[in-house]
Amino acid sequence: MAFSSIPFLCAFFPVVIILYYLTPSAKLKNCLLIMVSLLFYAYGEGIYVLLMLACVCVNYLAARLIEHSNKGKKILLLLAIVLNLGVLGMYKYAGMIIMTVNRIAGSEISVPAFHLPIGISFFIFQALSYVVDVYRNRVKADKSLIRILLYISFFPQLIAGPIIKYHDISGQLDRRKVSLSQSCQGLRRFIIGLSKKVLIANTMGLTADYVFSRPYHELGMLLAWVGAIAYVFQIYFDFSGYSDMAIGMGKMFGFHFMENFRYPYAAGSIQDFWRRWHISLTSWFREYLYIPLGGNRKGKTRTWLNRLVVFFFTGLWHGASWTFVFWGLFHGMFLTLETVFPKLTKKMGVFRHLYVLVVVCTGFVIFRADTIEQAWMMLEVMFTKTAWTPAIEAAAASVCNLLFLVTLPVAAVCSMPVLERIKNTHRMQPIWEGVSYMISIPLLAACMVSLAGGTYNPFIYFRF
Repeated sequence: MAFSSIPFLCAFFPVVIILYYLTPSAKLKNCLLIMVSLLFYAYGEGIYVLLMLACVCVNYLAARLIEHSNKGKKILLLLAIVLNLGVLGMYKYAGMIIMTVNRIAGSEISVPAFHLPIGISFFIFQALSYVVDVYRNRVKADKSLIRILLYISFFPQLIAGPIIKYHDISGQLDRRKVSLSQSCQGLRRFIIGLSKKVLIANTMGLTADYVFSRPYHELGMLLAWVGAIAYVFQIYFDFSGYSDMAIGMGKMFGFHFMENFRYPYAAGSIQDFWRRWHISLTSWFREYLYIPLGGNRKGKTRTWLNRLVVFFFTGLWHGASWTFVFWGLFHGMFLTLETVFPKLTKKMGVFRHLYVLVVVCTGFVIFRADTIEQAWMMLEVMFTKTAWTPAIEAAAASVCNLLFLVTLPVAAVCSMPVLERIKNTHRMQPIWEGVSYMISIPLLAACMVSLAGGTYNPFIYFRF
């Protein structure tokens, strides 16, 4: 992984901020952001920056042609969709498809060794949403290639989201202002996101990686659940941490990105969970797949089928493995059950939150596993294996260290809207503002110490 947070934090981002504030006009600011965004991506991905540039140019041209075409709009849109998804499929899914064919047919077709460019799923989806919105007459095709290039390549959210739709940000590409207060809020949000990743997600990740790498005879029910819960916290704080960093950086440049997480583990149903988890992806699939398929307008059976299709592709979007597909369908199944029996979660009362956490935790075991066989083995241990052997005891002792035991309750509290509710009380708001800025300083120092110690791990969603 070429991307590293140490040079980014210590050199790249502060230099860009200083240059940005010194640059006089909006056009020059945009040119600066494009230049540093391309440098940032090229630093991590080298020649694959040309692939992203080609994606920008093709979709810019497609949108212009669609807008000025009278009869061939649908064909042009179809060509744009095929080109975008074709590129995504070649780099991300060709190996999975060929290996599946080989396994089913017993063939020996060679598997291509395509490098997966970081963030390709994010910038392809952003480009597609722009072209589709032009086709729908929701936005005008932008005459400026510079604006489209900035929209797709903007470095804070380029490699791990949130997925930004053009109609949400078009007005900010030329007209945006940055105040001192806004910059301070952005910096605070950035530090909170970095702390989520470095101080919580990385610690939880060490435990999750250890447990998921254990052979069957070293796993017991308790240890398997500890590993599963650790991964539940790791993926949340990892991804929401990056989203916080992107939102914070965007705010420092005058951009306002949509929230990507709203305490999903506080959800009272799986449907509610998906209103709170990876909101930008959920809204993308709703606008550009679920509604075009017919949404809930064509009867109950078709609605259930449409939802399963959406969750099939939601899982597939995350990676070229059947574990992701099963994870998506697993969630789609429970969401469908909740629509068939709408009073199901209401009858659970306070236990509905426990139901959501068990479903989500079980699903993330499938998501984290390298193979379906490993996922099944982990789930079997979690729900059936009560044995306690010396090997299991030794594995559990190595996992339950002091750092993990201290971080676990912190992760539990921070994953719920406890602090949010305290902050939103009338009397606490001014106090919270001051305290949050004061806390940011030691948090940043702790992150830098941790990073300098070489404990940094790449963000999980870099590979999507």
